[in-house]
Amino acid sequence: MADDAVKQAQEAAAEAAAAAKALQAQAEEAMRRAEEAAALAKAAAEAAATATDAAAPSEPAPPAPATATSGPLDESQVDAIRAGYALEGAALEIGALVNGEAWPDVPVRIPLAMTNRHGLVAGATGTGKTRTLQVLAEQLSAHGVAVFAADIKGDLSGVATPGEGNAKLLARTEGIGQQWAPASFPTEFYSLGGVGRGVPIRATISGFGPLLLSKALGLNETQESSLGLVFHYANNNNLALLDLEDLRAVLAYLVSDEGKPELEGLGGLSKATVRVILRELITFADQGADVFFGEPEIDTAEFLRVASDGRGVISLLEVPGVADKPALYSTFLMWLLADLFTDLPEVGDLDQPKLVFFFDEAHLLFNDASKDFLAQITQTVRLIRSKGVGVFFVTQTPKDVPADVLAQLGSRVQHQLRAFTPDDAKALRATVSTYPKSGYDLEEALTQLGTGEAIVTVMNEKGAPSPVAWTRLRAPQASMSPSPDAVIDAAVAASPLTAKYGTGIDRESAHEILTKKLADAAAKVDAEEAAEARAKADAEFAKMQAKIQADAAKADKKAQAEYDRLMKQTSTTSRSRSSRSKEKSALEQVLGSKTTQNVLKTVITGIFGMARRK
Repeated sequence: MADDAVKQAQEAAAEAAAAAKALQAQAEEAMRRAEEAAALAKAAAEAAATATDAAAPSEPAPPAPATATSGPLDESQVDAIRAGYALEGAALEIGALVNGEAWPDVPVRIPLAMTNRHGLVAGATGTGKTRTLQVLAEQLSAHGVAVFAADIKGDLSGVATPGEGNAKLLARTEGIGQQWAPASFPTEFYSLGGVGRGVPIRATISGFGPLLLSKALGLNETQESSLGLVFHYANNNNLALLDLEDLRAVLAYLVSDEGKPELEGLGGLSKATVRVILRELITFADQGADVFFGEPEIDTAEFLRVASDGRGVISLLEVPGVADKPALYSTFLMWLLADLFTDLPEVGDLDQPKLVFFFDEAHLLFNDASKDFLAQITQTVRLIRSKGVGVFFVTQTPKDVPADVLAQLGSRVQHQLRAFTPDDAKALRATVSTYPKSGYDLEEALTQLGTGEAIVTVMNEKGAPSPVAWTRLRAPQASMSPSPDAVIDAAVAASPLTAKYGTGIDRESAHEILTKKLADAAAKVDAEEAAEARAKADAEFAKMQAKIQADAAKADKKAQAEYDRLMKQTSTTSRSRSSRSKEKSALEQVLGSKTTQNVLKTVITGIFGMARRK
């Protein structure tokens, strides 16, 4: 297969060379005839001689060949680049070859079908990366391919507004063969959690997952493992993790007395680890994450929309101040990719992708990433192309992207690199070593590129790398300045997605469920404690009653004994007289009455201090 490709490239190069030579011969013949006509006209005007005596014009010096240049490439190398970018199918026009000067007849292109093989746009600050991104986005949209990009500085919002031409712009575009005309493109504006202008993008904690969240929080492997256990528990117990409050509630519950038994057999959680995670969640929330997490969660299929005129919709995410919240920004974009990978069906290799995803400031994604996180990124990038999605990483140097990911990128647009420090020089040499062999001294060329120029190599239609080409890039057709606020506000208001995602939803989730569960448990404990207290009080009361009754019985018994004693003593006294007999009989009657007995008992029990309680 490789031999066939080389042979075909050689045949194409030979045909191109033959065509160039034929064009050169035709040009020489035309110039010769023009000079002959000029000489004849001059002779007739001056009437210096007759037509038969007129001296034959001298043989003109051959003009410089069309491929003669002052650049680093010779004619055969230019022809090889021309042939290497002579594509049959649809393509994105990147620019024109620069070999001393721009060569408009040697265009540099990316096959549209190969944009799902991913790419890299790299270069130092101010070298034109954003404009390159805009050119690619505009052309993808024109071909009906949806685009997603983060608008970090607000410059990309200009795609919604037609550009304005000027003499300098038109001179540049004519010099590279670009027929420039102003145009705008269908654009959808998004914002993280509704902070800023745009349709709010939200995600649930459950949808985000423990791996990405651990990266965002900067957790170590032990803490990441613990967080995974929390997600496992919540999933198994139907506890919806929608926002940061839900996650905090589950963490607090699982280290409480009520929650600890829930993790028996699963290893449990360390209170120290939970405290670390909770502290990081507070910092994460302070970075703005609290408004991002929640519902309704964005359906990533919204990013694949095509406008009614057949052009792809360009989705721009407003992320001002990304330097202040790099973890949130980078992990959010990775979540979008992972969600697309999960939801989209397998489609194989398409004639053109469904979506091209531009990952600006890509170094933020890979900084301090764990092995598991890098492995997930690598797998996602490798496999997502079969879902019809292409990914372009935009960063300063290729070394910002891990080698395993860099190896999967088919197209590379490398803007100027600067070598002011030893580290810069090392990065430059590393970049040069990754390019195919070419006629350039790339270490020198990469430091001499002008603004809006780049060293380009792409994957051609046959899957082979194209020749390395110093390229002057095309100019965007839309505005290179941000769109006015009124234009953006009108676009957001008119979007059908505003009604769908504009208002947040706060349904019952883990926080509410666990709060109720803890409240119910506390109420149950309170009820049990109250019942226990009542039972104890009842027992004490019964004990006191029994004692009172026993004391009363004892007092009654003593009173009865005293009464019996008095009665016995009275009954043994004799009376000789009848009157005394009558008095005795009357006394006995008095003492024997019920009233007298009660009075005596009261007196006697009062003496003993044992009056019965009523």
